[in-house]
Amino acid sequence: MNRRRFASVLAGMTAAPAFAADEPRKTNFYQLQSFKYKNTTQGQRMTEWLGKGYLPRLAKLHSGPVIALNASIGPHVPEALVITGFASLDELASVRAKLAADDEAKAALEKLESGTEAPFDTLETSILEAYEFSPEIPAEDKHNPTRYFEMRTYHAPSSMHLKALHDRFAGGEINVFHKVGIHPILYGSTMIGANMPNLVYLIPFETLAAREKAWNAFGTDPDWIKLNREFVAKWGSVPTTIDMAIYRGAGYSPVS
Repeated sequence: MNRRRFASVLAGMTAAPAFAADEPRKTNFYQLQSFKYKNTTQGQRMTEWLGKGYLPRLAKLHSGPVIALNASIGPHVPEALVITGFASLDELASVRAKLAADDEAKAALEKLESGTEAPFDTLETSILEAYEFSPEIPAEDKHNPTRYFEMRTYHAPSSMHLKALHDRFAGGEINVFHKVGIHPILYGSTMIGANMPNLVYLIPFETLAAREKAWNAFGTDPDWIKLNREFVAKWGSVPTTIDMAIYRGAGYSPVS
């Protein structure tokens, strides 16, 4: 593992704006850090680092929402996914800079990287810009047992088609979601990352059975059938590709 390369992921240059104590916080950007590793001692080391090193130090330096997830079903298992919300890109850069300079965070990173085996195989980082209708994620929302989280990525062939997808969600699809028991906690588009343009959303479910029931109800809902028929007549088959992964909330995650 190249420690300098890893540390550069945490580094930033600019300062975050100040917020008044009574000013409501709005999360406008999400950083997604996907750690992919083998099913060896790497998983234990990553759990130790995330649960007792990285996330505790992050909580000292940042008051925004944080979700830590472990992949259950998806293109790569095992995988740890950390989603961190920021009010601005300046705040994101400031927090990364503070983490890179924090002595306890650096010590935890040194412990993670000790030994002959790398702690993970790859780290993929992307930045999402939240949509205006994306809900605000609470700073802490613990569930026991931890919930399942489904992440869906809809790929659009152009920015025009992406806007059409955005308008479809804002224009009625979300209402159908809520009617059948689907309550996403994040909607956004990747502004830095792979497979752009896209629309990404994250849905918690108490159980996999609850997920299946909700999606079955959605597929047969008359309001959705009408909305989708009108959309296809105007725009064709969009999204062109749907990527789906299911995660489980980590026990050490502030939101699980």
